[in-house]
Amino acid sequence: MLHFESDYLEGAHPLVLERLMQTNMEQTPGYGTDVYCEAAREKIRLACAAPEAEVHFMVGGTQTNATLITAMLRPYEGVIAAESGHINQHEAGAVEAGGHKVLALPHAEGKLSATDVNRYVTDFYANPSWTAMVAPGMVYISQPTEYGTLYTLAELRALSAVCRKHHLPLYMDGARLGYALAAHGNDVTLETIASLCDVFYIGGTKVGALFGEALVMPRPGAIRQLSSIIKQRGVLLAKGRLLGLQFDTLFTDGLYERIARNAIVMADKIVSALKERGYRFLITPQTNQLFVVLENEQLARLSAQVGIEVWEKVDDTHTAVRIATSWATREENVDALIGKL
Repeated sequence: MLHFESDYLEGAHPLVLERLMQTNMEQTPGYGTDVYCEAAREKIRLACAAPEAEVHFMVGGTQTNATLITAMLRPYEGVIAAESGHINQHEAGAVEAGGHKVLALPHAEGKLSATDVNRYVTDFYANPSWTAMVAPGMVYISQPTEYGTLYTLAELRALSAVCRKHHLPLYMDGARLGYALAAHGNDVTLETIASLCDVFYIGGTKVGALFGEALVMPRPGAIRQLSSIIKQRGVLLAKGRLLGLQFDTLFTDGLYERIARNAIVMADKIVSALKERGYRFLITPQTNQLFVVLENEQLARLSAQVGIEVWEKVDDTHTAVRIATSWATREENVDALIGKL
């Protein structure tokens, strides 16, 4: 079997494993107070041009989203997200389990528009009964989106402006941020993200780490005692250096973005081959997630040989599937996949 179901099927980049082995028997303080976590924080601050930023390390994306959203919202508030947003579709109600509602808005290829957010918030407070309703307390987006599409710098600026107009924090889920940064035509950098978002995270689990995400608040103090909330929610790793060491490695000599480019190169090769063979895409490919429309009979044959994710039904005879590449995808496996397709 070939496996293209997702971008977290492999372990960790060899340099990450090497450093974990080299330091395995060292004794360091716990809970992220060690020298490796601090070195990683400094490198992330430098990459984001945010010298005062708070940087917190957590073990996974769902835990990061649920913890941050719960910490940021008041009890009567919800979080605005696209209907297709990860927190709305693929986190088993983790946000709702924390006592907050996801306020889902329409999307265009996975993206929220500033116009829709502005209209929703304006209309909400124009309703005389708004005090009896779940108030919008923040805005959630992801880069790339659940469909692998990218917010442009202009779109991100527009969203940021609307959020600041309505005093709503803008939060970016960056589980696959490395692949967005490495994508062709991307005009959004870590520096611009830090200037336009109130909080975001840099994904490690899907981009070269064994596990872990780095939550960044460019302007510190937005949440009082966030460290205590992280501990309370069970997301603070006692052996925190395992997280810090991985991000210290990924943010040394541009490794994070450099290894992410492999996913884009491999995805490009698949896209070119499929276009030559007349395949149709549900969404125009932009990053490492490719959504291909297959006849149901094709899907049945392919699924017996290749691990892919069924995404959505297109019509009675066609289904959209997701093919994902990663930092570790090998060209020989891509060639084999193309042969089978």
